Amino acid sequence: MLLAIDIGNTNIVIGGIKDDKIVFEARIATDRIKTSDQYAAEIKNMLSLFDVKVSDLCDCIISSVVPPVFNSVLTGVKKVTGKQPLVVGPGIKTGLNIQMDNPSQVGSDRIVIAVAALAEYEPPLTLLDLGTATTIEVVDKGNVYLGGCIIPGVRVSLEALTSRASQLPGIQLDRPKRVIGKNTVDCMRSGVMYGAAAMLDGMIDRVEEELGFSTTVVATGGMAQFVCPLCRREIKLERDLLLKGLNIIYKKNTK
Repeated sequence: MLLAIDIGNTNIVIGGIKDDKIVFEARIATDRIKTSDQYAAEIKNMLSLFDVKVSDLCDCIISSVVPPVFNSVLTGVKKVTGKQPLVVGPGIKTGLNIQMDNPSQVGSDRIVIAVAALAEYEPPLTLLDLGTATTIEVVDKGNVYLGGCIIPGVRVSLEALTSRASQLPGIQLDRPKRVIGKNTVDCMRSGVMYGAAAMLDGMIDRVEEELGFSTTVVATGGMAQFVCPLCRREIKLERDLLLKGLNIIYKKNTK
């Protein structure tokens, strides 16, 4: 079984993959002050929770967009598994032709998602990842990674609003009943959720206008299941692109 780990700004996704199938998936909170021993304990607990023995793990792959946490998790994984994980970064084979000013600066999570989406859909693709940040990336025919956009995430926008406006409360990001709210909470919920959906619709239109052709739009990330159904554009939801992409990259880089 392959142990696949993606370190995000909010959560660390831990998955077990066997014969190209995701056997288990878990999330732990990303914490910049945790030690490698603490991460090792949490990873070991997650394996026990899903009845996975350390001896069942053949190898490990890690991607990260949080440099302060990466070394702690990497060391924690080594302590648990006794193996040196493969790390997604410069020099790793992905099958992508990255046409960016500085390819090494592209977040590893964006690369992993692109690799996974290309295994499921024909390019050109517009890929959305709705997490701590909302990212948009474009992959053209020939697996050419053209670039994209980085936007404050839905929850980040809400936190900024409530922290700067003293009379606005914290709210649950449920699906709004209507666009025109009748109370403060409904007004906020409508603005945040429908606003995010309208932004995505508009950005996708502008991306395709700049490209000169339409694309298949694929979305992933924690907020995708809540925001994308509110969009007017057709968007294909994929929950496990990160783990699928890590599995594909692992196979590309090992015999």
